[in-house]
Amino acid sequence: MRKDKLNTEIIVNVHPLEKRVAVLEENRLVELFVERKDKQNPVGNIYKGIVKDVLPGMGAAFIDIGLERTAFLHYSDIVLDFLDVYDQEKPRKRFNPADSSQISNLLKPGQEIIVQVHKGPIGSKGARLTGQISIPGKYLVLFPNKSKIAISRKIYSQAERGRIRGILSAIKDPNYGIIVRTEAEGCEEEEFKNEYNALAKTWRLIEKQLKYGKPPICVFEENALENYLIRDLFGEHVDRLVVDDKTFARSIISQLEDISPDLIENVEVYKEDSPIFDAWGIEKKIETVFHSRIYLPSGGNIRIEQTEALVAIDINTGSFTGKSNYDETVRKTNVEAAAEVARQIRLRDLSGVIVVDFIDMISDAHKAEVLETLKRGLKRDRAKNKVYSFTELGLVEVTRKRMRSTLLANFSEPCPCCNGSGRIISKDAITMRIYRWLSRAEYFVQGKSLRIAVHPDLKAHIDKNFSHFVAFKDQIEFLGAPEISVSEFKVYLLPKMEDITNRYS
Repeated sequence: MRKDKLNTEIIVNVHPLEKRVAVLEENRLVELFVERKDKQNPVGNIYKGIVKDVLPGMGAAFIDIGLERTAFLHYSDIVLDFLDVYDQEKPRKRFNPADSSQISNLLKPGQEIIVQVHKGPIGSKGARLTGQISIPGKYLVLFPNKSKIAISRKIYSQAERGRIRGILSAIKDPNYGIIVRTEAEGCEEEEFKNEYNALAKTWRLIEKQLKYGKPPICVFEENALENYLIRDLFGEHVDRLVVDDKTFARSIISQLEDISPDLIENVEVYKEDSPIFDAWGIEKKIETVFHSRIYLPSGGNIRIEQTEALVAIDINTGSFTGKSNYDETVRKTNVEAAAEVARQIRLRDLSGVIVVDFIDMISDAHKAEVLETLKRGLKRDRAKNKVYSFTELGLVEVTRKRMRSTLLANFSEPCPCCNGSGRIISKDAITMRIYRWLSRAEYFVQGKSLRIAVHPDLKAHIDKNFSHFVAFKDQIEFLGAPEISVSEFKVYLLPKMEDITNRYS
């Protein structure tokens, strides 16, 4: 076992409204993923779209791919290989990558085009597209229009790089390009064959949909939770994957049979009556994600304030006064804070420019220790990031690539009371809290009638989605109560209207 090996568990909660995946390292929540039907992450998806507008002055085109807003394709991201995919006999257009004004020679309104989402929509901006198509796997990334083999720079051994290149050169189609991911180091030839064949098969299925599908249409969904779990989360470093849904577990095992059969024994189905996130204490840990202030073990604290592109993190000693001297108190607080900042960046999926205001330190050795702690915590982060040294003002800057919508965006919505300057827990999130409360209390309230008081706006939302509560339909009724906050609910036991909300929370 490697010295830096952490006890890692992946816990999956499946519900018709949403799927949640929690990653625990040493029983600490470090990552949380939520997939909802109405909030799918389109990044990596491949679409057959329609050109809606071409703007030579901007060197860009707007493409209808079936999302709420048209997506943006810049001239520099156009790839000729897929412009003419429907008519292989059509002559190639002359392409000067430096002259964006030529975009109107390549694209016309109404034209069909194959694109992949590079960046998801955020705020008022639509998705950013690329014409370079790729199909990611656990160990490999397939490029249907390339021919070269590229190997991750994090695979340092020249002998290993040569071994991998030799295997792939023998098995791949000359018309396909391959990028080898870091995870592939040490893989056997059979594992490469299985994954390559699966990726090639996926591309052939995509080609069929591209030929016959009517645009706008999604022909490949990269971030379907099963795919993401197997490709990016579940590996040899994970001790076990626990799922509370047999069908979902079978789907994962079915895919693992083709690419990583050795991992199947680490997949477990959760069979207990209590909710799976309660059993691991995850539900309580999720609550802290929405707090702007996080307390450290020593008594210090960090405060996180985020906007669309900039995150500010402030470190304070709080109630911690130390046992020796001021410099040691500051050092300990900053080291604790650096480890927690790394965890919060991963957990909240903070991105863009992150500015951390550590408590001022004089010692260069202390500064180096804090930086090393922060970098070490972010080494396990799947998103590309970079930590810069202390500035003259004592700030540390971190840049991190956005992977998906932040947890704050997933679990909250603009507050109608403050015109969007603040946020409240979303109606979907509160609806799920009520459902989980009922699941938790089910054994104790069997055969009893309950009245659940909620804000009228939330009641209207629940009335439209009452199918989520079909299992409890004979024993619950919802009551609109204007005095209750949109983010709260009260459960009363009938006929005496006894408040039992806290009893099973």
